[in-house]
Amino acid sequence: MKTQATQISKSVSFIGAFDPQIRTFDIIMKTANGSSYNSYVVRGSEGVAIMDTVKKEFSKDFFARLEQKCTYDEIRYIVLHHLEPDHSGALVELMQRAPQAKLIISNRAVMMLKGLLKAEEIPFEMATTGKTISLGDKTIEFLSTPFLHWPDTMSSYLHEEKILFSGDVFGSHYYDERLFDDAVGDFSYAFQYYYEHIMRPFKQYVLEALKLYEKFEIDLIAPLHGPILRTDPQYYLDKYAAWSSEAKFRKNLFGKKMLSVFYMSSYENTQAMAKSITEGADSVDGIVASMYDLSSLDEQNMIDLLEESDAVLVGSPTINGDAVKPAWDLLSCMAYLENKAKVGGAFGSYGWTGEAPQMLHDRMRWLKFRLPVEPLKIKLIPTQEELDECFAFGVEVAEIAMGKMQEIEL
Repeated sequence: MKTQATQISKSVSFIGAFDPQIRTFDIIMKTANGSSYNSYVVRGSEGVAIMDTVKKEFSKDFFARLEQKCTYDEIRYIVLHHLEPDHSGALVELMQRAPQAKLIISNRAVMMLKGLLKAEEIPFEMATTGKTISLGDKTIEFLSTPFLHWPDTMSSYLHEEKILFSGDVFGSHYYDERLFDDAVGDFSYAFQYYYEHIMRPFKQYVLEALKLYEKFEIDLIAPLHGPILRTDPQYYLDKYAAWSSEAKFRKNLFGKKMLSVFYMSSYENTQAMAKSITEGADSVDGIVASMYDLSSLDEQNMIDLLEESDAVLVGSPTINGDAVKPAWDLLSCMAYLENKAKVGGAFGSYGWTGEAPQMLHDRMRWLKFRLPVEPLKIKLIPTQEELDECFAFGVEVAEIAMGKMQEIEL
């Protein structure tokens, strides 16, 4: 692997590091093509600015590339667009090598910085939207773009060369040393996968950031992971805008709210409950209720259905004192979605102890669902009277999803 710095514009060079062997990122993301930790140096007539560092394990490559482009005494600023360890891992050593440099972070990053460096006195300046720094003939303007995808995230814009240093947004976990979007292989899957697993929960913040970017003419986007986007930056901006605002949901298409009943059943008892609950919910005007067998859904199906749903009901039998794994897998998918206070509920059939519905209910409460009714559990085969109770359960949750005022949070 070469350790050559790469010029990406007249005054900006890539000095980051490549990680071709990584296969899982932040526990939840698969990285079949590896990744990169992108860092940049901006040279002006009065010194240079370092834009982020790299994961600590790759510091050697980072410093080797940096030293090709500047000396340490030339560094006036170190900018951290956010403080996640894969971008701040070499910060301590860099500050030791360039003690005169001013560290620039967002106002939300102050406490994180102290925790990261384990020091009380850390010289830094805070950047908010509109703040600028000068390198003589180069001006960098900062933009506050929180929750993309950490609370402390910001972006910056190099005016003279129309470069957006976007932070994590517009990134990809995709290793290719050819670096530019028009030179690497097809990374479209990695680009969308990155959005869906990192940025999708923060759609509203994406749209707010896009509004900030609108005032700039952008010739190149320099993200913190993956290819540098130089051929048609607006294409990538438009992709994010579409993914973050598309009106594909049933309530938008047909003017109705969607209630989804997810279930897993061992002996068709929980399935019978799910059917009656769905019929009850569907009887409420303005609701379209559907039921889904968790044994036949993959993760992407779960994510899409959860996102479409205004109300979510989860049913599981109790096996060995627990809910079944597919039910937990379903709820874990909420990590990929915006929290819009969806209405929720849990139910299930059981043979002995019946803990599953309450366990699911408790988990949904921690996930910030609105929980209007107690979890419903039925022993063994449900009677007709009990199925009627399931029907009423569905009606009650659906009416609350439609705005019924009486709601008890449990």
